[in-house]
Amino acid sequence: MKAQKVRDLDEQEIKQQLKEMDEQMFRLHFQMSMGQMEGLKKVRQMKKDRARIYTILRERELAGEKK
Repeated sequence: MKAQKVRDLDEQEIKQQLKEMDEQMFRLHFQMSMGQMEGLKKVRQMKKDRARIYTILRERELAGEKK
């Protein structure tokens, strides 16, 4: 997910996206623990996407404090 796409979303949509990612991450970790290593690339990309989303949420929080 691109950063600009995340910035275009409102806070409610971002939180919904994070919730869906958390559920998907749980399923992927469970699959990997069962020996299916097909999800490794997906897990790495999802971690990066989650970090990107949290960074944008923090930017918004800091911008709100300055105003």
